[in-house]
Amino acid sequence: QVQLVDSGGGLVQAGGSLRLSCAASGRTLRSYNMGWFRQAPGKEREFVAAITWNSGRTYYADSMKGRFTISRDNAKNTVYLQMNSLKPEDTAVYYCAAKFTVAPTTRDCNYWGQGTQVTVAS
Repeated sequence: QVQLVDSGGGLVQAGGSLRLSCAASGRTLRSYNMGWFRQAPGKEREFVAAITWNSGRTYYADSMKGRFTISRDNAKNTVYLQMNSLKPEDTAVYYCAAKFTVAPTTRDCNYWGQGTQVTVAS
């Protein structure tokens, strides 16, 4: 069993930056690929980024490429999402997930964080 705790969200002006963290307990994340997803009010949860278990590869949704960076520190059992050049349309609750693959889908997510709210003001 893995418990994931998301943190780092908040209110930021457009063009600003935030760094989200996802801390794991109960079991090492070393066995899992990891992903970030987000969900805005009235919308489905969507893929943001993913990283392989050994940080060898990263994947991003098209709208996040060049602005967001996913990384992980397996020694700290933590995954990060650095978000730069934030836009009002990035406003959502952001969730990390432990995944079996790095595919942009929620269907192979085994564990979820509780989410952290990101609000980008225009």
